[in-house]
Amino acid sequence: MRKKILVLGGAHIDRRGRIFGDTAPGASNPGAWFEEPGGGGFNAARNLARLGFDVRLISPRGGDPAGEMVAEAANHAGIDDKPFVFLDRKTPSYTAILERDGNLVIALADMELYKLFVPHRLAIRAIRDAFEATDLILCDANLPADTLSSIAARAATHGKPLAAIAISPAKVVRLKPCLAGIDYLFLNEAEAAALTESRPDDPRDWVAELRALGLKSGVITRGKRQLIAFSGDTTVGLQPPVVDNVADVTGAGDSLAAGILSALLAGHDLTEAVRHGTAVAAITVQSPFATAENLSPALLKAMLALVPQAVILS
Repeated sequence: MRKKILVLGGAHIDRRGRIFGDTAPGASNPGAWFEEPGGGGFNAARNLARLGFDVRLISPRGGDPAGEMVAEAANHAGIDDKPFVFLDRKTPSYTAILERDGNLVIALADMELYKLFVPHRLAIRAIRDAFEATDLILCDANLPADTLSSIAARAATHGKPLAAIAISPAKVVRLKPCLAGIDYLFLNEAEAAALTESRPDDPRDWVAELRALGLKSGVITRGKRQLIAFSGDTTVGLQPPVVDNVADVTGAGDSLAAGILSALLAGHDLTEAVRHGTAVAAITVQSPFATAENLSPALLKAMLALVPQAVILS
């Protein structure tokens, strides 16, 4: 039987403007506009579904064309989509401006609807049953802090592992009260700095600080530089392979999370799991979309041949 994953988090519209030439701050820049469904939880959910997992997605959504666009994308990816639909509200959105090479210049998140995913909604029978039936729960920091704490408490009650995606430096702090209840946290350098309120010279020092906050396991991505991952007393590093034909870096962190979780659920250890995550991220950044529609177990296996071995740091 396929492993089941319950995803509670962001599923909204991503709008991205790409600048054609060198970025000129404070001026009009020639470029092009593009939009697609996205969101940290949703991106990870689509990747996990394409890798063969039975994925159920629960998130708030507006009763508008944007919400219908998200639903259609979920159905296309093979996700069991169970949204809370608020007919009088608009679906959340994320608007980003990207440089010519795909790196982020600035972004605006209009996410007010997620505040309506309050803790008492977790008591709905269908959600209680989903917690009981799943093999893993994945949430993201788009949700309110008290809801995230309630998710962690409910996951512990049911004895289910919980993973979380940090989303942004402003939102990752919502996870701080429930860090001890999170089994795997995926974050980048800026989010690690916001969560620990520090920026050490050696990024490995974040590991000790995150452990002190109660986190069991985590992965800190650093763009093209070595990522740092830890679980228990083990810390590993992995240098991502060079990807020459980068189309868009949007969704890379979400895809890395999906790849790592897929490997962990398949029984691989941390050193092999980070290779899987890095391979899925490498596939994703070659796509113009936030998730690669051609992602499959076979493509992942082929990309793994280009990913170096992880090294034990401690």
